[in-house]
Amino acid sequence: MKKTVISLLFLLINSSFLFAQNNETGEQHRAYWSKLLYKISYPVVHNLAQETLVKNMPTETGPNAYKREFPVSHLEAVGRTVAGIAPWLALEDDDTEEGKLRKTLREELLKGLKNMVNPQSADYLNFRKDMQPLVDAAFLAQGFLRAKTKLWDPLDDVTKKRFVEEFKSLRNRKAYYSNWLLFSAMTEVFLLKIGEDYDPARIDYALKKIPEWYFGDGIYGDGPSFAMDYYNSFVIHPMLVEVLQVMVENQLAKKEEYDLAMKRMIRYAEHQERFISPEGTYPPIGRSIAYRVGAFHVLALVALNNNLSSYIQPAQVRCALTKVMQNQFEAEGTFDAKGWLQLGFAGHQTDIAEPYISTGSLYLCTFGFLPLGLPATHPFWTSPAAEWTSKKAWSGKPFKKDGHVD
Repeated sequence: MKKTVISLLFLLINSSFLFAQNNETGEQHRAYWSKLLYKISYPVVHNLAQETLVKNMPTETGPNAYKREFPVSHLEAVGRTVAGIAPWLALEDDDTEEGKLRKTLREELLKGLKNMVNPQSADYLNFRKDMQPLVDAAFLAQGFLRAKTKLWDPLDDVTKKRFVEEFKSLRNRKAYYSNWLLFSAMTEVFLLKIGEDYDPARIDYALKKIPEWYFGDGIYGDGPSFAMDYYNSFVIHPMLVEVLQVMVENQLAKKEEYDLAMKRMIRYAEHQERFISPEGTYPPIGRSIAYRVGAFHVLALVALNNNLSSYIQPAQVRCALTKVMQNQFEAEGTFDAKGWLQLGFAGHQTDIAEPYISTGSLYLCTFGFLPLGLPATHPFWTSPAAEWTSKKAWSGKPFKKDGHVD
């Protein structure tokens, strides 16, 4: 009898918890997202501002990690964090609790950006040695493009000149024949955007090869062969679209190329929305799953740009991604005692890290938070909670049938 009563109480409490979750407002979701993104990014941004990033950031690695002659993890942390938080920091200041967090983060980041390219700083970061800086300089450039007026324009001329020199120093390394071609293209297209000398060959080569690797139905190969992973989302679709956007603005690519790339990205976002289970989980497939919710870079970016397919309501994406975040970031061991991310997919799982992954790599998870760049008045945040596709499907409700898109 006692066990039965306890079981009923547990069921009642659990049901009440689920009911509360299902009835959370967009305002509550936004508060959760903004506080969580601040928690994730603050150790990186604050330490960079204080010139203590190299000193204080742990560099945890998994088994069989690459033995690198030069440090790369710190630039990974900064480049990826900036790309993820940039749309949020691009919003205008306000007196809300969120606005104060955002302003604090932006002001500290502007201090830190000066340090990372100052040869006299303890946090002068490595752009010039090893292949990995090709990747994370590109993510940094991507962040600058996403919040140019808030993160690039306010920098002093000396700091801007130093960044340009660091980006140009990458030209002595050849990108791998894969999604890496887009990294070289991204830094060069940023130089084009700000009116600096750029290398058109690095851009043109990426824009030629990536479309050649298109398999159909919104999916590109990572090079000539197919890989069952999330690199279409981590890198390929977002960088291809954002590179093409700058090229079209400068009349160096046809708008039809951009429109086609955007159409393919929107189709991939449809896949991603369906990947999320009713419980807010998704398949831990392929490499780099330690990037956590960063796997939904495409879905988040398409939502940010107001390009979701008509049958996907913004609130579906908001609710689905919120549940994913809760599952991943509330798992025990996700953060260490000082607030740094630890290796893992849902908690602390060092064995799932590839040889190239270390603490800094993990900050690609911030890419899942891009819709915070939408104002709080946007339907993404104001619409009532909505069930995402798999939740409808598995509860016996009507949902849109899927099919191949040419």
